Amino acid sequence: QIVKDTVTHSLSQLEIAAFLMAEEYVGMNMDEIESLTRAMVETGNTIDFGEPVVDKHSIGGVPGNKVTLLIVPIVAAAGLKIPKTSSRAITSPSGTADTMEVLAPVEFSVSELRRLLQKTGGYIAWGGSLNLAPADDLFIRVEHPLSIDPRPQMLASIMAKKLAVGVSTLVLDIPTGKGAKVESFDEARKLANEFIELGSRLGIRVRCGLTYGGQPVGHTVGPALEAKEALETLMGRGPNSLIEKSTALAGTLFEMTGLAPKGGGQDMAKEILRSGKAYQKFREIVENQGGNPNIKPDEIPLGEKRYVLAAPTDGYVSSINNSAINAIAKAAGAPIDKGAGVKLYAKMGYAVKKGDPVVEIYAERESKLKEALGVASRNPPFMIEGMLLEEVPGF
Repeated sequence: QIVKDTVTHSLSQLEIAAFLMAEEYVGMNMDEIESLTRAMVETGNTIDFGEPVVDKHSIGGVPGNKVTLLIVPIVAAAGLKIPKTSSRAITSPSGTADTMEVLAPVEFSVSELRRLLQKTGGYIAWGGSLNLAPADDLFIRVEHPLSIDPRPQMLASIMAKKLAVGVSTLVLDIPTGKGAKVESFDEARKLANEFIELGSRLGIRVRCGLTYGGQPVGHTVGPALEAKEALETLMGRGPNSLIEKSTALAGTLFEMTGLAPKGGGQDMAKEILRSGKAYQKFREIVENQGGNPNIKPDEIPLGEKRYVLAAPTDGYVSSINNSAINAIAKAAGAPIDKGAGVKLYAKMGYAVKKGDPVVEIYAERESKLKEALGVASRNPPFMIEGMLLEEVPGF
């Protein structure tokens, strides 16, 4: 009833907040979470593609997680159907839909999505206009100012949207580490088991991948920068961290569906990427969604107002601050300004010399660049082992 009343706007923001705060501090058992999930599906639209479909989802919380732009074409190139409805950024500098929108339109009707899936075996679209589990967006609007993300709501929101589009097989990415939504592996395993149990109750086969979330995936954060890096990776010249994560998750889907033997999925995914089949499939997807399939990475416009943060001393990068990277990219204008964001020249463990570039900030407007530099000075995005953090003058 609460979900129905939320969707029909019969509850005030205060009443919704009370419900969400109860979820946050009292929690729910699995029977209650299942009921919440089904209610969220029943109060919105559903899509029946008429054939088995697979999906990948990340719980978020780590910057630069552009792996979907690789996983969808890898999986579709292998012959599986992967209808990927993604979100725009809520609290991050770029959601998957924001990144894909740099390369192609992402807003489609249900009938258009059916046509896209039939034609290319996969798409990357924004789910917000489809009215799938519409209570989710209404709950998010209340969660955001309260700075809460109740565990039961996370489980129900993700699984409701998968159930609404008839997903039969799902791989879930749970980034884990300092600065991620889930910081310990014990907590990540517990969350994974909850997703697996809820999936079983809903008729969805779920497998979870616990991935490293202590620093950004790849080297870029922000819509255009991430789109450029994803395209470069599909063309065979991307960072290893992005290749490893994308092929591991795609490989899990291959093993779950029987396309690859146990332990052989990632090798199969890497071969599809290496051979150029994934890039070719991505070009088809971009073209069918109304984008330019021939676009080159260097043709993607980036913010022209830039500033490099250099290493203040020789040493090793001892930490990258996810929350600082997020805050700097958002202050620079992302995701609204597509060309805004952050590029990392060095990541944890990299050796740097004094004056080497470590982070570059991109903005489309001078005022936003100044704002981002202010955030960076208050909240340093990286640490070099041995660097002086602050000098306190004496008398």
